[in-house]
Amino acid sequence: MSPTPAAHVHPVLFLCTGNSARSILAEALLNHWGGGRFRAYSAGSFPVGRVNPRALALLEHLGMPTEGLRSKSWDEFAGPEAPALDFVFTVCDAAAGEVCPIWPGHPVTAHWGVADPAAVEGSETEQMAAFREAFRVLENRIKAFTALRPEALDRLALKQQVDAIGRQG
Repeated sequence: MSPTPAAHVHPVLFLCTGNSARSILAEALLNHWGGGRFRAYSAGSFPVGRVNPRALALLEHLGMPTEGLRSKSWDEFAGPEAPALDFVFTVCDAAAGEVCPIWPGHPVTAHWGVADPAAVEGSETEQMAAFREAFRVLENRIKAFTALRPEALDRLALKQQVDAIGRQG
């Protein structure tokens, strides 16, 4: 009797311009909800070099791991030593219009735009509310995404599904 092959883990990259808030939240959420079927990463076209402290505080408050989260360039995922990505999602409007690198393996891509919580001005309460809202939107989309069975869908159906998820509020 031959051993059962290990299930494929789908590498997913979340992109945003600064890689400090939305893409970081998405990385943490997918690694939390992915059930070992997905491995999330995040990066930015112009990374700010630090994770937004409010994003970290929210993740920690909700009991999600923050170890290893860091602001980094998407160049780390475009080279030959990078993981072969199955999916690439942009989560901010600025990155959606940028010319992205050619990703090895030609992953399925979609735009999952989320309002920038780091751009909200006002009281600490108002700013944290913006982070909680971004978290809520991303969590809803990621739960819908993890319900998909990529191995059971052809590329076109998968693209249609991830595009539809990106339109969810």
